[in-house]
Amino acid sequence: MLGVVTAAVAGLLLLLLLLRDRLFPFLWEDLGAFLALGGAAARCRRRLSRRPVVTLLEVFQEHARRQPHRPLLLFQDEVFTYRDVEQRSSRAARAFSQRLGLQPGQTVAVFLPNEPTYVWTWLALAKLGCPMACLNSNVRGQALLHALAAAQATFVLASTELRDALEEVLPDLQRDGIKVFYLSSKSPTPGVEALLPAIEAASDEPLPGHYRAGITANSKAIYIYTSGTTGLPKAAVITELKLMMVASLGRICGIRGTDHVYTTLPLYHSAGLLIGVGGCLEIGATCVLRSKFSASQFWDDCRRYNVTVIQYVGELMRYLCNTPKRDNDHKHGVRLAVGNGLRAEVWKEFLQRFGPISIWEFYGATEGNAGFINYTGKIGAVGRANPFLKSFAPFELIKYNVEQDEPVRDERGLCIRVRPGETGLLVIKITKNTPFHGYAGDSKKTEKKILRDVLAKGDAFFNSGDLLMMDHEKFVYFQDRVGDTFRWKGENVATTEVEATLAMVNFIQEVNVYGVSVPGCEGKCGMAAIRLKPGMSFEGENFYAFTKETLPSYAAPRFVRIQEAMEITGTFKQCKGNLVREGFDPTIIKDPLFFRDEKKKSYVPMNTDIHAAIREAKINL
Repeated sequence: MLGVVTAAVAGLLLLLLLLRDRLFPFLWEDLGAFLALGGAAARCRRRLSRRPVVTLLEVFQEHARRQPHRPLLLFQDEVFTYRDVEQRSSRAARAFSQRLGLQPGQTVAVFLPNEPTYVWTWLALAKLGCPMACLNSNVRGQALLHALAAAQATFVLASTELRDALEEVLPDLQRDGIKVFYLSSKSPTPGVEALLPAIEAASDEPLPGHYRAGITANSKAIYIYTSGTTGLPKAAVITELKLMMVASLGRICGIRGTDHVYTTLPLYHSAGLLIGVGGCLEIGATCVLRSKFSASQFWDDCRRYNVTVIQYVGELMRYLCNTPKRDNDHKHGVRLAVGNGLRAEVWKEFLQRFGPISIWEFYGATEGNAGFINYTGKIGAVGRANPFLKSFAPFELIKYNVEQDEPVRDERGLCIRVRPGETGLLVIKITKNTPFHGYAGDSKKTEKKILRDVLAKGDAFFNSGDLLMMDHEKFVYFQDRVGDTFRWKGENVATTEVEATLAMVNFIQEVNVYGVSVPGCEGKCGMAAIRLKPGMSFEGENFYAFTKETLPSYAAPRFVRIQEAMEITGTFKQCKGNLVREGFDPTIIKDPLFFRDEKKKSYVPMNTDIHAAIREAKINL
């Protein structure tokens, strides 16, 4: 009898295991991810609930005490240990306090390229309790002034490399009472002081605690500009809690304290600064920093600096795959890649060419209140609809009318969930666990990102502006951006803001900016349909010069289409659908077409030869 019962129990357990594998095949992975993410969130909140609070700065300082001689930054031929950066940031903090008179809570903008100065400046400002505004080093003119105003920055710390951009707006800055300093030994600009001598002369003793006495989990730590870098930057608010949570992403993905993390991404973006450098500060790892990405030198750098972890955006991986094949493509120490925007076809090619690297794709917006991590390694996915995590960060994919640029609602006025396999707009519920802090100095744009009455009257969700799809196994895939934004060269380009800039050109009557697909390229490439003023002609050289001066390179349209009249809707909205579908093919389009020729520094007439060269990747966009 006992034998029969034992056999029955064993059979039942076997049946349950079989059912689990069939009905819940990713149960353990889902549970493991939930515990890892939940543990990270609990650790961050526990640190920030202490008195005094333990922020990312204090975590870094603890690493500096425990491992003072471990390299924190490797840059070109320079090595900066944890102790070096701790001492240099203390000297800078004292100089900033004495020469600038900084007080806790004052926002300071940094206008710097990728270099070690960026890191110790960030930590110096944190030691003074001053939020840092990370200016995009590509912004110029009015966009630069707008960025400073958005974050209410009263000081700018700049590099002499960006002298021209700074001098262009210096009279406006001086008029507005914004003080500018160079982080260099000498100043090339009259009236702008060079701070490096004062920094080098300052004491490296730890600063008094009173500077950070008022810091809490919800204190503003950093402003990072998003989307509006094409013309009107939006300053996303990063609190101390969010900063620490994002910096924990590396640990969740498997980065260890012994790793060398290679980042070529710009430090004015959240991926490079918060995940790359911040992740190293959080875990005690080494950051290998490069001023700019170079496909030809990428793997040589990885070998030279003993890199074990790389950061990427989708375009970066495609560039690596497009380089000529080498015999040593597999000869490197990289075991892990962390990033976002990697297309499935590039993903497969990358692994085949460069070896079995563990790729951790994630999805998230700088200003967003939650995201996804692909912890299973499913090629092409950005993550999973983890049932455990969804209880912590509720999200939905809802039906979206792309033509009308708005969610589809039912007879009750509520949004409609999409079914598995259908594309929908990602929205994430705004709760205590997933707050949305919005944009500094722009309540209208903050409100525009909040979608209300989604599943019930009175609820509020963060509108990601992204279309995603969930398959029947609950894997989530990025599809496209909605509305007036597309992505090119790893940057978000807001078409309405580019249009506002181009509308200032004297021969343009109307302009409609949109993104078009280019074979072999990630994202969409900028194109502008233009209606000329009566009696005026398109001036290719002048238009090139204007876009060069007013727009970042990734936002300047690569193609121009001259139209007699613009297609509009009944509510006078410009139509983009047909323009996007027709693209830049001169055999289809009868309107005059122009191509941005970087060598000739002009927009030149498009022809079939240029079109063929672009399709065959013989012309680099």
